[in-house]
Amino acid sequence: MYSNRCVVSILISGGGGIKGNLSTADMRLASVGVRARRAAEPSEPEPEEATEPVHHEHSHTEHHEHSHTEHHEHSHTEHHPGHDYNHMKDKFMNELGHLPIPVWAVAAIVLVVLVLVACLIFCLFKKCCGKKKKPKKVRERKTGRRKKEKEGEGEAGEKEGEVKKEGEEEEKEQEKLGKLEFSLDYNFTDAQLIVGILQAQDLAAMDMGGTSDPYVKVFLLPDKKKKYETKVQRKNLCPVFNETFIFKLVLVFQIPYAELGGKTLVLQVFDFDRFSKHDMIGEIKIPMNSVDLGQPLQQWRDVESGEKEEQEKLGDICVSLRYVPTAGKLTVNIMEAKNLKKMDVGGLSDPYVKIVLQQNGKRIKKKKTTVKKNTLNPYFNESFSFDVPFEQIQKVQVVLTVFDYDKLGSNDPIGKTFMGYGATGVGLRHWSEMLANPRRPVAQWHTLLPEEEVDAAVKAKPR
Repeated sequence: MYSNRCVVSILISGGGGIKGNLSTADMRLASVGVRARRAAEPSEPEPEEATEPVHHEHSHTEHHEHSHTEHHEHSHTEHHPGHDYNHMKDKFMNELGHLPIPVWAVAAIVLVVLVLVACLIFCLFKKCCGKKKKPKKVRERKTGRRKKEKEGEGEAGEKEGEVKKEGEEEEKEQEKLGKLEFSLDYNFTDAQLIVGILQAQDLAAMDMGGTSDPYVKVFLLPDKKKKYETKVQRKNLCPVFNETFIFKLVLVFQIPYAELGGKTLVLQVFDFDRFSKHDMIGEIKIPMNSVDLGQPLQQWRDVESGEKEEQEKLGDICVSLRYVPTAGKLTVNIMEAKNLKKMDVGGLSDPYVKIVLQQNGKRIKKKKTTVKKNTLNPYFNESFSFDVPFEQIQKVQVVLTVFDYDKLGSNDPIGKTFMGYGATGVGLRHWSEMLANPRRPVAQWHTLLPEEEVDAAVKAKPR
């Protein structure tokens, strides 16, 4: 074996002379000899045979994976889109089934979110469209106005005039409060202005039942010191009064006929209410300088919406009267007062009521209630009894004065009212109802008036 290797080495790596003489056949023979020698050695082929199967298996595995990848990619590219959607749907439903909340709750949440998104989109769309449309409307209005101005200002003025007339007519229709018939005459000999309240028609309904309890108050401005009132016509929108009142202009001021022109006659129509303040239906104002008093006047006039009197409000008092003829006992119950005038610095008052029974200007008996501290709406409910024989009941007066109590100074009067002999309006009606309902208490609200005005009415003799 070693001799053959030497021969081959000599043959391959020989000198230049031998190499030059070596033929091609000899080179092939040497190559065959080497191959035969390698095949004859038993130890060397084992590593080659061990490596060849591994190399084959690796190449086979790579080939299988490569072919599988190509097949998978090819099959993936050739999949139908519906298969992917179904696969994703199944996967989503499987994931949904693993959630801790029920499916219907998830569906409700999704629905609410969709509704909110739709509302948001709608609002944004409406807002954007509204902003875009507004300028168009403004432009259209401006162009329309310009066209109207170009067509003629005269026609526009006529149209505006018609609109104003229609508005005034509608206001008049809405303010129809009824009519009142009255008469006027003047007695030059006795310097007397004679006013007659005859009847009314179609008065406005002020009560819940669709009727009114009307009466008329008559006075002269600017004096307002003497006022007359008609009787109340119960539940009647077309009452007939036929009452005459005489204003003696020389009674207080000795006013001659020449000064009558500065006066204004006021006829106020009220709706009577026993337990609350009387509502004004309307009034008629007649400037005396616009009336010819040379001859008697009788006419109808529309009742117009009246302005509330500017007189300072002093408050109201609720009083109950009861008379027992057989026992000759008059009971006056001071129930309560409301909306009294503020007399103290703190905006309140300390009110109490003084009750005076008098006849012919002479005081018979007086009593008073307790003082209610720091209030403008005191509640008393205190009763006082007076002995009045039946033959004297038509001649006495009950005068009520509300005072503000002052510990250090004098007590200031807040307001005053009276009932009985010489009373008019509410005072007279209250007294008459008491006499018409013996042994029964009759309650009534009275408006407090200035002390001077009530004192003058108490002293005046009834006509």
